[in-house]
Amino acid sequence: MSSSYRIQAATGIHRGDREYQQDQVLLMAHPYAKGCILGVVADGMGGRSGGRKASDQVMLTARQLFERFEPAKEDCTRLLRTIVQDAHTVIRLTAIAAEQEPHSTIAVFVVLPDNRCHFMHSGDSRLYHFRGAALVHRSLDHSYVQALVDRGELTETEAQHHPQSNILLGCLGAEPLPPMAHHVIEELQPGDSLMACSDGVWHYFTTQELGTVLDGLSPREASQFLIEKARRRAAGSGDNLSLAILKLDTSVAEASV
Repeated sequence: MSSSYRIQAATGIHRGDREYQQDQVLLMAHPYAKGCILGVVADGMGGRSGGRKASDQVMLTARQLFERFEPAKEDCTRLLRTIVQDAHTVIRLTAIAAEQEPHSTIAVFVVLPDNRCHFMHSGDSRLYHFRGAALVHRSLDHSYVQALVDRGELTETEAQHHPQSNILLGCLGAEPLPPMAHHVIEELQPGDSLMACSDGVWHYFTTQELGTVLDGLSPREASQFLIEKARRRAAGSGDNLSLAILKLDTSVAEASV
């Protein structure tokens, strides 16, 4: 990772207006590869214990595989696919053993020491890449309303407020294999921000609002602001909220997480 900027990062999580927390979030530096960072958000579904078991399994699988990952030798795309596939398999086994139906989304990014970054997601937890306040890339949900948007039957704004916006077309733990959408950022630059978040966060903001917040605040400030603002906008009916933010800051020469 270039020494001309530092990496600032933060996570945020809140139960929202639900009785229990099923989201999980993880942000961690690689144990020995400097500048290699993993960010994961998982939104569990399937009742109080089932959903949490599913998101916990996503976190455990991601952590274990990332700790063994050798960025100088191994393919990052393969790592992300293995995380999704292995977590899906264990969630399915949990469903059989416990007679539950746990499911989970996943939104995961890996920043590599050479400044490349890989995204992968399944479900409706999202990944964003901003340069300054401008959106460079956003993941597209595996959801019913996103399919309507893709067909030109809904606008993005209409989809955001559609009564069936929570219907997924794929996720981890369902009977079909989970969809896996992959994206590569060839070179991160100073001023770039990355965010993984659950639908309890993104549902309450426009893309322009998110870009402005991430550009103007530190990751810690941004995570606190977005959770507090989403809670107010939910007006007592909000979902669990979770997010992981990473920002490339030019103000300090030493890289840190």
